[in-house]
Amino acid sequence: MSVRITLTLSCALLLASTALAPHAQSAAQWRAQQLEASRQSEQIMRDANKRKSLLARYEAMRYAYTTDKTPAFRLIFGQYLSWYQTFIGNYPDAAASFAIKEELQANDHPSPLAAGHTPRPALAAITELAKNYQLVFLNEAHNVPLTRTLTVQLLPQLRAEGFSYLAMETLYQSDAKLASRGYPTEDSGFYTAEPISAEIVRTALKLGFHVIGYEALSNATGDAREAEQARNIYRDVFQRDPHARLVVEAGYAHIQQSGAFLGGKSMAEHLHELSGIDGLAVEQTMLIPHPQDADNHPWYTAIVQQLQPREPIVFENSAGKPWALRDGYTVSVIFPPEQLRRGRPTWLSLGGLRQPHVVNGDRCAGHFPCLVEARYADEGDDAIPADRMVLDPLPQVATLNDRVRQGQGTPSAELYLRPGKYRLNISDTEAHTLFRQDININAAPTLLPAADPTSPPRHEHHSAAAAPTNQLQSASTVAGAGSGN
Repeated sequence: MSVRITLTLSCALLLASTALAPHAQSAAQWRAQQLEASRQSEQIMRDANKRKSLLARYEAMRYAYTTDKTPAFRLIFGQYLSWYQTFIGNYPDAAASFAIKEELQANDHPSPLAAGHTPRPALAAITELAKNYQLVFLNEAHNVPLTRTLTVQLLPQLRAEGFSYLAMETLYQSDAKLASRGYPTEDSGFYTAEPISAEIVRTALKLGFHVIGYEALSNATGDAREAEQARNIYRDVFQRDPHARLVVEAGYAHIQQSGAFLGGKSMAEHLHELSGIDGLAVEQTMLIPHPQDADNHPWYTAIVQQLQPREPIVFENSAGKPWALRDGYTVSVIFPPEQLRRGRPTWLSLGGLRQPHVVNGDRCAGHFPCLVEARYADEGDDAIPADRMVLDPLPQVATLNDRVRQGQGTPSAELYLRPGKYRLNISDTEAHTLFRQDININAAPTLLPAADPTSPPRHEHHSAAAAPTNQLQSASTVAGAGSGN
């Protein structure tokens, strides 16, 4: 199923970027190059997935990216690489491998600062809004798990308000044992291979949600895929339980409730036609920090400069009506700028639910890169870890300076874990266990000092970073990708 899904995503990207052909060639030639790059990307991913370990699969993906510098390939394959970078916990480079530039559009609503709106913590405000809805839509940027962090924090609040169903895009309907097992595995879904996405699933299951997948099982694309997704949700939820309260998690503009979507209607629009239920559409992918400040939406830049938020926020007017950047959404979430600690983003704390736990590269016994994973003690070895990262003192495409720096010390970084018991496992590219230990994370809160953006830690050599960010070509000029995947 994952190959069909990623092909659909690449096609959407192709359509969005057709107009960006280099000056020396026509749009038709540029599109043909991207189609070939998409075919090539699919084959690379298939071949990589034949390898035994996740680390080996990622290494194959990374090598393919660094050895082919043609513009079309790097534009398309950068998105594929970014997914795998999230799978191994390398979040800064995932955001750099594929970035969507958020430009001011003609239909954007005026800035909430100019309109006199009041900022509120997103967690509390969205919980209050949800009280008046039977259906809540939450979207995400698939390669920016920052956009999943608020969802994890919202689930307990929504469950307390009576929501009892969670529907997730690309969660495989074939995993019949998910509910009884209580946690996702590699066979549970595509994006759920990423630890924060997996945390959404296990959190929902522990809270008593009925967790369902709704991905189209046919080869449908565009409007046909959206309609099939909506039919799956309606059949499995509202047709069985008309009064059910449902949370739907999806990518990008699948949740928009009005306006054109890839030549048709979005999943949310199709679901409204089937059910007649108005939803709360929470947009989380547009007003986020980008690796390059120039790619941030201008409203985001102004909000951050003026308010310097330390948690996700939303805006409301004097009557309590929420502000959204564009029509089709009920409310827009503004995320704080990213701060790094030992090379990893501090938003991994999930609003204080998790604490950092240092792992030193000495445990890798000289085998680099090594994969560090922490699984909940009561879950099997097949579980997607609570967190994972790669320790590697040397990037794959190493400069002389990189090689000199390698002698500056053993790499180390921090896992982010809830209080409780875990099994820590460190392995090499052949899936051989190098180190294994039971660990206990103390319930005492840990203060996370803010990183100094003018003097960041050397995370490109002493953390999970697998390829130096400056060698990753951004796809930030992709127009219209906000309606994408």
